[in-house]
Amino acid sequence: MIRLLSPWWLLSLLPVFAVIAVYVWRQLHRRAFAVKFTNVDLLSSLVPKGIGVRRHVSAAAFLLSLLVLSFGMARPSVDTKEPLERATIMLAIDVSLSMQATDVQPTRIDAAKSAATDFVRQLPASFNVGLVSFAKSASVLVSPTKERNAVLQAIDGLTLQESTATGEAVFTSLDAIRTVPADGAAGPPPARIVLLSDGFRTAGRSLEDASAAATAANVPVSTIAFGTDEGVVRIGNTPQRVPVDRASLQKVAETTKGYFYEAASKEELKRVYTDMGSSIGYKTKPREITQWYLGAGFLLALLAGGLSLLWGSRLP
Repeated sequence: MIRLLSPWWLLSLLPVFAVIAVYVWRQLHRRAFAVKFTNVDLLSSLVPKGIGVRRHVSAAAFLLSLLVLSFGMARPSVDTKEPLERATIMLAIDVSLSMQATDVQPTRIDAAKSAATDFVRQLPASFNVGLVSFAKSASVLVSPTKERNAVLQAIDGLTLQESTATGEAVFTSLDAIRTVPADGAAGPPPARIVLLSDGFRTAGRSLEDASAAATAANVPVSTIAFGTDEGVVRIGNTPQRVPVDRASLQKVAETTKGYFYEAASKEELKRVYTDMGSSIGYKTKPREITQWYLGAGFLLALLAGGLSLLWGSRLP
């Protein structure tokens, strides 16, 4: 998408449109003026032979060059994405017992591990990545780092525990983000929390409090509701349904200005991570393309001059 950095320069189009209007007016009245002549020989001497419609081509190219140059003066630009050097991604993965459900093959936790591994590998090398696991409580398994192997090994070693402290996962991730070195930069690093969970909160602080803390820290929380409502696990000898709490996870994302996703399979979860990887940890920066417009305007003006000299032995 093209944006204009100095749109007020579009006012320069007004005199160009005025010149176009005068040119059209002159051509219309030129025909009316020519009809008044009854001396055909004199009329022929006033109008060059062999030019016809071609006389308008050079004029059109010249006027078009003025239009293009006017847009160039408005400093057109296109948006480009640049990785943030101190960007920090905290990956928070639910390791509650419900993650052993087999509604996502082979199990929810194994599918989550595989997708999270791919996600970490695709992130730019300049990003800091950390890992939090949560069940009855939340723990920082890997503090934010650019060393991918430590994160990948921690993902592979995730083990299941009882309860689901979703709110604690957000608080713990925020604490980890605060440990990122300043490296001479002012303020906290640009950060995102990616939280994957498959069930309802059963322990720890509320998601409302966690959302408020993330909002105050200006850290968006993107959430993934993982699994299906048909998931079942055995607690002791009793089968227990483990549906997904979509509503709560969506509310967290909306409150913190993150993104909410649903994934009911390993493939869907990988697509979610791919989408996230292309949108988080970047800043949009305008890249000016004025030179394109100046170059096009120059070529059009050159074309107008060349055609005018070729067909009329004069410049437009």
